[in-house]
Amino acid sequence: MDWKNPDYEEIFWQRRQSLELLRAQVDKEIAAGATRTTLDDLKDHYREHPADFISDFGVTFDPRNADIGLPTVIPFVLFDRQREWVDWVIGHWRARQRGLTEKSRDMGLSWLSTALGCTLCIFNDSLAIGYGSRLVDYVDKLDTMKPLLPKARMFMKYLPEEFRAGWVEQRDAPYMRLMFPETGSIIIGEGGDQIGRGDRESIYFVDEASYLENAESVEHALSFTTNCRIDLSSVNGRNNKFAENRWSGKIDVFLFHWRDDPRKDQEWYDKLPLPEDQGGKGMDPVTIAQEVDCNYSASVEGIVIPGVWVESAIDAHVRLNVELTGARGMSLDVADEGIDKNAICRSRGILIEGSEEWSGKGADIFDTVQRAFDFCDLHGYPAFDYDSDGLGAGVRGDARVINENRRALGAKPIYAVGFRSSEGVVDPDGIVDGTIGRDGDKGRLNKDYFLNRKAQGWWALRRRFQKTHRWIVDGVKCSPDEIVSISSKCPNHRKLVAELSQPTFAPNGVGKMVINKKPPKTKSPNLADACMIRFAPKDAPPAEYTQELVALIRQRGMRRRRGR
Repeated sequence: MDWKNPDYEEIFWQRRQSLELLRAQVDKEIAAGATRTTLDDLKDHYREHPADFISDFGVTFDPRNADIGLPTVIPFVLFDRQREWVDWVIGHWRARQRGLTEKSRDMGLSWLSTALGCTLCIFNDSLAIGYGSRLVDYVDKLDTMKPLLPKARMFMKYLPEEFRAGWVEQRDAPYMRLMFPETGSIIIGEGGDQIGRGDRESIYFVDEASYLENAESVEHALSFTTNCRIDLSSVNGRNNKFAENRWSGKIDVFLFHWRDDPRKDQEWYDKLPLPEDQGGKGMDPVTIAQEVDCNYSASVEGIVIPGVWVESAIDAHVRLNVELTGARGMSLDVADEGIDKNAICRSRGILIEGSEEWSGKGADIFDTVQRAFDFCDLHGYPAFDYDSDGLGAGVRGDARVINENRRALGAKPIYAVGFRSSEGVVDPDGIVDGTIGRDGDKGRLNKDYFLNRKAQGWWALRRRFQKTHRWIVDGVKCSPDEIVSISSKCPNHRKLVAELSQPTFAPNGVGKMVINKKPPKTKSPNLADACMIRFAPKDAPPAEYTQELVALIRQRGMRRRRGR
């Protein structure tokens, strides 16, 4: 499908052809005395694969199409990320688990959630699916398509009769309700302070959850109403229950970013700040950062790496046509058995090409170190950096044991190089990049500006993102070795992007920079920590590691000269 220039007439024509073939086949089967038809098989398939049903027969509504000569009622053909979300919701429903969806504005998620609710009620018996929002009028209201339930009614209205489960609009769609006679299922709407005060629901969708006025009351009410609550919202800063839940590490999060939408691209994004009379959306920068880029810190002071800088770094090496050079390597951030996770960052020169995480629950530090060794073997890294503070202090001893076993088996050792974030700064008398001194000085000294190595590392990462953003946006060039790029193919890259803008900085009592990685009730940004460790200034590596690396480079050079 050409997502930017869709042929809606062709899609509707194909649907009509398929429906006619289906009806003809069913008529033949009934005439032959069959007790089960192709229609029954198809319903069984759609019961297990609701995304297929929505794409095969669903419609949505976009009044903006009238401005460009396209129909306003259009086929609801799901793109890949929308299908993934449907499967994600179904998985949480069956597992009786709560989930949270963080989304960019205008991703069609309100339509998708109501289409999914209708589909489940059509093909499953005795379901009760709830929809709630901060205002009653956002759930149901006459003569407008903005609320949730009018979307559900429209979805049902345009379905073939075979797939309506006996639903008749005039009879089965009263205010705040949709009923499905053949399955006995029901959709229920609630708004304002009444969210969650009704009957028990199989799934409950809370729309724009970050804007709830009485979020604590809703939390309490829904805890008794459903085992599968799905919060949906764009970002509204950090000072709300949605943000607290999103960053708590206790609720599974689905990221729904505009870059996942094949209808949108960088050109679309670049027009957002423009006035509407120039083809833009007329949004202010804070709105764009929060509701489009999903940046929780857009209006927070003291952010180490602003979200807009991080967004500029996505595939920056491609956009700036920078040749990738430099060594490949990896860093490890070690977590405990709580809500935080172990994380690694893999890079080639300036490019972040891997960002993986896994739970440490039920394991010990030795398992984590062994997994880091496995990553190094898989990608050919001779060493990795790790945070040697706290739990990470045990990595050195475990790495020694693993290397002894490797040597006994004839395998090369892999060096674990500690990065102690609480230690003093690297190059204490060096000048801090980007600072201005007094009385003609070049700038602040590292030992005077940073409390510790962690603050120095985060500042170094900040400068990379800042220089990348300035080159991308303002055309201010610098050495390619001074920027950073995040591959859009990097695993967890959207989560990494969000975490990179979580830490804040402020001076302590003597004017040195202190980093705060964890605002209240949030988990540690482990992916971002691993990224910081990877790019932080470091002391010279151990002599044995240096000799091993030199030998490895020479060996690879000889292979290249031999044509291998």
